[in-house]
Amino acid sequence: MITARRWVTVLLGVALASSVAAPASGAVRRLVIESRDDVFGARPFGNAGPYEKLTGIVEFALDPAHAANTAIVDLRRAPRDASGRVTASANFMVLRPKTIRREQAVALLEVSNRGGKAALPYFASAAWSTDPVTEADFGDALPLRLGLTLIWVGWQFDVATRDGALRLDAPVATDGGRPIEGLMRSDWTVDEPVATLPLGHRGHRPYPLANADDPANVLTERDGRLAARRVVPREQWRFVEQNTRIARTGGFESGKIYELVYRARDPVVVGIGLAAVRDMMSYAKYDEASPFPVRRGLGLGISQTGRFLRHFLYQGFNTDEAGRTVFDGLFVHTAGAGRGSFNHRFAQPSRDAHRLSAFFYPTDLYPFSGRGQRDSETGVTDGVLVHESHLPNVMFTNTGYEYWGRAASLIHTTPNADGDVEPLPNERIYHLAGGQHFVVDWPVTSPRSGSVVAYRGSPLDFRPTLRSLLVRLVEWVRDGRQPPASAYPRLDAGTLVAIDRLRAPAIPGVRWPRVAHEAYRVDYGPRWREGIITVEPPRLGKAFPVRVPQVDADGNEVAGVRGVELLAPLATYAPWRLRGGMVNADELVDFYGTLIPFPRDRAERERTGDPRPSLVERYGDRKRYLEIVTRHAETQERTGLLLAEDVPRVIEQAERHWIWLMTPSASSSH
Repeated sequence: MITARRWVTVLLGVALASSVAAPASGAVRRLVIESRDDVFGARPFGNAGPYEKLTGIVEFALDPAHAANTAIVDLRRAPRDASGRVTASANFMVLRPKTIRREQAVALLEVSNRGGKAALPYFASAAWSTDPVTEADFGDALPLRLGLTLIWVGWQFDVATRDGALRLDAPVATDGGRPIEGLMRSDWTVDEPVATLPLGHRGHRPYPLANADDPANVLTERDGRLAARRVVPREQWRFVEQNTRIARTGGFESGKIYELVYRARDPVVVGIGLAAVRDMMSYAKYDEASPFPVRRGLGLGISQTGRFLRHFLYQGFNTDEAGRTVFDGLFVHTAGAGRGSFNHRFAQPSRDAHRLSAFFYPTDLYPFSGRGQRDSETGVTDGVLVHESHLPNVMFTNTGYEYWGRAASLIHTTPNADGDVEPLPNERIYHLAGGQHFVVDWPVTSPRSGSVVAYRGSPLDFRPTLRSLLVRLVEWVRDGRQPPASAYPRLDAGTLVAIDRLRAPAIPGVRWPRVAHEAYRVDYGPRWREGIITVEPPRLGKAFPVRVPQVDADGNEVAGVRGVELLAPLATYAPWRLRGGMVNADELVDFYGTLIPFPRDRAERERTGDPRPSLVERYGDRKRYLEIVTRHAETQERTGLLLAEDVPRVIEQAERHWIWLMTPSASSSH
């Protein structure tokens, strides 16, 4: 448990100097440490030694006229202090090694996904916690054993209120002191009848309603993603619960997509979140007063915040106010081809985009690849990394789900999908073949032998690969050691294909998708270049062609980083799942894949009509299977895609799964 020494202190981080001499730490004005604790009684974490945990509040002060801040939408419309700066504050947490000198120190700043902390669960097999305290909260503590300083800071203003959530307190923009109003949109896919719907996304705080009776407030319903909208008569619905939800006479019907456009007021300067991440990392690297000093900085973004980091690079935020490099390396996980709603008026940072939820927000927008590419439809040439003068080393990791559900192929193909785009020297692209958006546990019970069973969720565990890639990223940034080569499906190799070219096996009872998520050329109105949406819902142009990874005779993806679970498979790990018995049955379930175990033996295969060879036909017995698994695991360790310490764990996990499959149970959950 975390122990003892606790105090509250105010650091004299940076006193604002004149507007001529910028402070050494950029825009961090003050850092307040509210608690300071030794981790596990100052027990050492390998060669990194003991750690301490710091929590508190950081205050930012941004100069609206500074070139590094001009991209922040509405910053000039925010209230200013006596020095002419715009202020904001955020809570933070830091885990830092107590004895490592600054010259040796490397920080990993995780950009918090909706207020949470995922670095330890993803890289240390830890329990999920917003305040790591117990042994379970730290797992095997790999990031700490690597000597990394872990930093979390609030950047999102609207996260749901809960203990330990990271949050940014940012100002509201006005028009010379008068409230600003604008169009806002919310949408919902309703699978079960409900009485009310929330204006905010996933429990987030919505923008306030300007006027409940404004004619701009329009509710529509439709039957599918691109189906025609039908206006719901105004007398049939109303705002309720202090204008944070809507209710409809008779409720909202299952199988419908509802979309509300309403006039909102008081836009928060959301783009300050980009500056908060920039300036917290810059403060750690360059300010002598920093209580967590480091020399190099890594950034981590997962899903929403992977998109945040792509946006961060695209808008040039990796250069601080003093013209210095912010992040030296980035780990961008499961972002697909997206960026997001992180810097425009009335932005909703939580909004993402999937086949059947969160439709047409500013998420999957051209450009997609790091290199500049010309869009033949618009004539525009652009790239995610072409606007940043201080490019970090970047690892992009995506699972199979991101190719089906997040248009990931666009990060390494031309806009028309007629050619591959080679990564830049500072980029690595790794496709975690067979994985879904996040790892789930294996089913509790093994399948019955009477029929082919398809389970909700693909439990393929790509976390051992992520752990090794984190070590490789540290080596790349700190030592200049090149990481493994990019590994992803390609057009020229025939491993990235149109959906109708997929060689899917005919597994009884299993339907393969006929759709994948598409990104569109989108028109948000003539003021979109200023970061202001004037057309809601937006007008859709031509879609960008989608491509998905090719599969083998088992239905497993053939390209990318294929872990032991695909090199010695026990099942088909499909990174997609169809809605099946629900309305819009041929559409995809958000985030989830499908596990389809192989038959145990020839008799079961013949009884079920399964074309995939059985476990016994493939491997003979458990001993032979584990010999094959061991050989593959050791090869992956030699190639830098698996840590030596994880080899026994991967083998042991494979053995558990073999036993699970070969021990039939009396019941099965599908």
